[in-house]
Amino acid sequence: MGAIFRIFSLYFFAHDDKLGILITFLFIVAVCYGFELFSLITKKGHYEILDAIAGIIGGSIGLGIILLVEYFRFAT
Repeated sequence: MGAIFRIFSLYFFAHDDKLGILITFLFIVAVCYGFELFSLITKKGHYEILDAIAGIIGGSIGLGIILLVEYFRFAT
């Protein structure tokens, strides 16, 4: 998820890397916690904050992998 959001942010925020990374991280947090809020409000599924935290960690790892690819691609 973090990788996909970062690729989209590269398209929309190509001029400002820091803003793109921040927006990507905020989208990751919003989507992960949004699913948990949906479970809490509708009583469908289980509301567990640790699921949201795990999703945020996974999305951040995906974001980090894309950032490493960008770094090595533009460093050469």
